[in-house]
Amino acid sequence: MAEDSRDWSSNIREHMEVIGADGTHVGTVDHMDGDRIKLTKRDNDAGHEGGTHSGHHHYLSSGLIAEVEGDKVRLSANGDVAWGMLEEE
Repeated sequence: MAEDSRDWSSNIREHMEVIGADGTHVGTVDHMDGDRIKLTKRDNDAGHEGGTHSGHHHYLSSGLIAEVEGDKVRLSANGDVAWGMLEEE
């Protein structure tokens, strides 16, 4: 499975939209950081009412990537589940 993650990461570019399996906006790609997707800071509270995540970056494991389609990175988890799996730095 790690091999698949590396294959996906080579297709991921800056400013691609990251969406959950349900089509929910999770964030926007800043860049790949090792085997994680680093999301832009400006999207940290997008779609998450009452969010308190602004001002720092969030990361998603590339293991959550289901596919890269056009300018979107689709995750294997729904948006709310993926949001709960974000790593902060």
